[in-house]
Amino acid sequence: MGRRAAVLGHPIAHSLSPALHRAAYAALGLEGWRYDAVDVTADALPAFLAGLDDAWAGLSLTMPLKQTVLPLLDHVEPLADVVGAVNTVLVQAGAGTGVAGGPVLVGANTDVYGIVTALQEGLRDRPRGRRPGDGPAGAPADRTAAVLGAGATAASCLAALAQLGCTTPVVYVRSMGRIGSLMRAAHRMGVEPRYAPLAAAADEFGAADLVVSTLPAHAADDVAAGLGAAVASRAAGIASRAAGGDGPHGVLLDVVYDPFPTALSSAWARAGGVVVGGDRMLLHQAAEQVRLMTGLVAPVEAMAGVLGARSVHR
Repeated sequence: MGRRAAVLGHPIAHSLSPALHRAAYAALGLEGWRYDAVDVTADALPAFLAGLDDAWAGLSLTMPLKQTVLPLLDHVEPLADVVGAVNTVLVQAGAGTGVAGGPVLVGANTDVYGIVTALQEGLRDRPRGRRPGDGPAGAPADRTAAVLGAGATAASCLAALAQLGCTTPVVYVRSMGRIGSLMRAAHRMGVEPRYAPLAAAADEFGAADLVVSTLPAHAADDVAAGLGAAVASRAAGIASRAAGGDGPHGVLLDVVYDPFPTALSSAWARAGGVVVGGDRMLLHQAAEQVRLMTGLVAPVEAMAGVLGARSVHR
């Protein structure tokens, strides 16, 4: 018998999740399974969850629902609880006790898995010998990291970077007055970031081994321009921290996948760094959702096929 699943958010028409999950269902031979995109606001989420029944296997959540959903669930898995964000809801048989009622709703976070796996792909593409300890295996004790942005995705980035050995990243933010939630999440994780204004990123972040930009499209354009200027200065013989000495040697994961490449991704690639597109993070977090919702190993290559040439690292 088929099951239902969907991605919820507002707006949602741009989402690639339906194409990814449907490709997985087809490759796995799951006849009768369906996956839809449903526009749901934060205010409408409780009513939507209350209408779920046992025909549902799970939900994918995007903005603005990843935090709104927390008090509506019966259980929240430890990683999602620590991060403070749920992007996956598993619908399980039984009588739920949460605010929404209906079946048992379990919250999980696959964004962390998606970020870790995407960065690991970039590390495999990173030229060896640029720094002591470089190479695809292991996590050097001195590996450095930076995060651009302090929204819900930034907390998942901190957890992912911690798994890769970076527990003291620099977080560049547009407003120091809006980092309270991220600071609390970092404390729960045992991560100790340094917070700095986004304007400072152009002078510093190029030297990092791992960089994740969680900023929306065009929000990092000034940082990209600063990196380009720093590289030009380096070429002219002027020392610059942003240029990373001999140029960016690290991996940039830009979570924006449309439009791609962004100005930041293009500037990083021109300067010599490795770029991983946001669609790789999307792919791997969706693959983990497929595994959790179906109980089957996700067909990653079949799912990647729907993303096309944008999946290629630069």
